[in-house]
Amino acid sequence: MRFDTSHSDPKMKNAKQLKQIRILIFVFIFLLILSGITAFPIKSQLDIIYKYILSFKEDSVLRIWFLKVYEGVNKTYEKFPFIAYGTDWLAFAHIVIAVAFIGPYRDPIKNIWVIQFGMIASLMVFPLAFIAGSIRGIPFFWQLIDCSFGLFGFLLLYIIFKKIQQLSSEA
Repeated sequence: MRFDTSHSDPKMKNAKQLKQIRILIFVFIFLLILSGITAFPIKSQLDIIYKYILSFKEDSVLRIWFLKVYEGVNKTYEKFPFIAYGTDWLAFAHIVIAVAFIGPYRDPIKNIWVIQFGMIASLMVFPLAFIAGSIRGIPFFWQLIDCSFGLFGFLLLYIIFKKIQQLSSEA
């Protein structure tokens, strides 16, 4: 007869916690890179969804906003294509920040500060979205969508942070 000793063996429990932490950090890295690389093909993405935007009701706030963005991006790319270089750097910054999370992936306890940095950065999304969004004329509903990235990023990192603290106290 075999008994499950994983709960009584601290090494097994720590290995399980470490695996969970690494999976969550990998998910965060993946999502950060994914959100970044979507900044590269803004025009082509808008071109693809343009026909779907037209199917929205004419007075729909979402349709009006998307058509305004579509027109703005197309006019800008026609006259000033170098402006897209700014969104290229935005995408690159997401990738670079994601690389920083390799440290906690490798050694979560030693690099917990990177998780804390990410939590602070996630919270900083809120004032940026509301202040810059208002100044730039971004609709409130879109500011909330932007804030959702900060919220979900913070929550995921907070879970990781708590798991690392637990692992650290048991090590």
